[in-house]
Amino acid sequence: MAQEKQVVLLPDYLTVRELADMIGASPIEVMKRLIANGIMASINQQVDFDTAAIVVEELGFEAHSASAVAVEEEKQKAVEAQTWRRKYAEERPESLQRRPPIVTILGHVDHGKTTLLDTIRKSSVAAGEAGGITQHIGAYRVLHNGNWLTFLDTPGHEAFTAMRARGAQGADIAILVVAADDGVMPTTREALNHAQAANVPVVVAITKIDKRNANVENVKKELSDIGLTPDEWGGDTLVVPVSAQQGTGLDDLLEAILLTAEDKEIVANPKGEPSGITIEAEMSPHQGTMATLLVLNGTLKRGDIVIAGHTYGRVKAMFDEKGKKLEEAGPSVPVRVLGLSEPPQPGETFETVKNDKTARLIAEERKAVTAQRLARPERSFTLEDVFAQFESGKAKELAIILKVDVQGSLQPIVDGLNNISGDNKDGITIRILSADVGNISENDVNLASASGAIIIGFSVSEDNAAHRTADSMGVEIRHYNIIYKLFEDVELALQGMLEPVFEDKNIGTAEVRQIFKIPRIGTIAGSYVREGELRRNAKVRVKRGGRMIAENLSVSSLKREKDDVREVRSGFECGISLNNFDAFIVGDMMEFYVSERVN
Repeated sequence: MAQEKQVVLLPDYLTVRELADMIGASPIEVMKRLIANGIMASINQQVDFDTAAIVVEELGFEAHSASAVAVEEEKQKAVEAQTWRRKYAEERPESLQRRPPIVTILGHVDHGKTTLLDTIRKSSVAAGEAGGITQHIGAYRVLHNGNWLTFLDTPGHEAFTAMRARGAQGADIAILVVAADDGVMPTTREALNHAQAANVPVVVAITKIDKRNANVENVKKELSDIGLTPDEWGGDTLVVPVSAQQGTGLDDLLEAILLTAEDKEIVANPKGEPSGITIEAEMSPHQGTMATLLVLNGTLKRGDIVIAGHTYGRVKAMFDEKGKKLEEAGPSVPVRVLGLSEPPQPGETFETVKNDKTARLIAEERKAVTAQRLARPERSFTLEDVFAQFESGKAKELAIILKVDVQGSLQPIVDGLNNISGDNKDGITIRILSADVGNISENDVNLASASGAIIIGFSVSEDNAAHRTADSMGVEIRHYNIIYKLFEDVELALQGMLEPVFEDKNIGTAEVRQIFKIPRIGTIAGSYVREGELRRNAKVRVKRGGRMIAENLSVSSLKREKDDVREVRSGFECGISLNNFDAFIVGDMMEFYVSERVN
């Protein structure tokens, strides 16, 4: 039976010395192998993965690309990250109990979100509940008429969405704060979109009713215009006027939250596996890492071993928002925890494991994946794969964020998409999370990332921040200028018939100025980069006198001086050799291009 080869993970580029160290060989032996394959390289010279893999294979190892492995591991991590969300479904119904609702506060930046939170917290302390001064730990509990409520002290839909983007729901109920003197603002509508995308019920608090220019009835009308019709007007939205300054309306607001919670199944298993989310974390010079964790299922106990993202540790001590030491914390209880190795990211989900060794191994694997993640992220959800994801059970709907140029285009496109959804026989529905006028913003991308949505722009563009964020988060943005083309693509997508469209994009041009013929290596074109940049993984066209003489060529080597490089920018000289082409003459132009998906 053949002996199984040892696997070596190789980065995209590494020096000869680094390659030798990785496989325990002498640099001289590696250099000999390279020379035998026609590659002259010094000990400190970089070689690419393909070249290194040849040497590794010849020396009896099996070469794997570290970046490719990292991408696969990241996919697996994403699958595993969903596991904790299924824990409620996996719990036996008889073991589930109602837990206190978790409440977040959303709204316009200066409509009084923080003041409202502070007033609710102070009124709880003033009422003599659990005594003492409430410390800021990112979340706190309030007892109202014998019922506990947990408030997230991280107001703002950015924090709310960040939690959802990391896989945590983060809240059961959202309070949408609207000032009585300002009314509904664009940010108010954005916050509502984020709450509705998360399927979180909304209670509206109309704040600043004590101000002279307050107009509560006008605010109710504006709320009705955005789909939040007050219950007193025959709608299903609880709207409560409050004054944080005077303390009026707070009991009514807490009562409205409890009424909303009654209509929603907010349950957990106190005896299940402990899991939840990280609210915030910091490094204390005297105590080490202090993290605020919100338990969503199970009961977290002192001595449990917790892992959250890349960090882990044994819970040495737990404190509530009053600074009181706790031995355990059940569902919906926020606790300040001492004992983690480093501060986890806010919104990171946490769970418990059996021992330190398991926690350390998981954390190290996650760190390695993050460090090796060199490839661009894949699209998390694309229009082309919606049908396949639906058939595999990964998607139940096509979520869309729509941005258009003018108001007159908005309703016809919304109506058209709703008609397509209604007519579709395959069972895939279209859910429009947000439909608005204006260019695509970073906030739209964040919402799409957290919701698994695609962004459709009609005769609009996206700003630089939105473009960068979409690239880093793997959010698909599709642009259209013709309505029927937009509808056609969506219809084809729902039928599983939409194919991606790719176009070649020129990224750089180089002029051949010298030619070198090197034995065993071949022809090297000494070139000057006229514009753009040359990339090692791009395709190349060769032009002579304005006429193309070769195309679809791959780069066999790209060098700056003696070093292999990934790219060379405009204004620099370099050496280029191409696979299957060596008939260069001085004056030839090389066009480097990549294939990009345009829709």
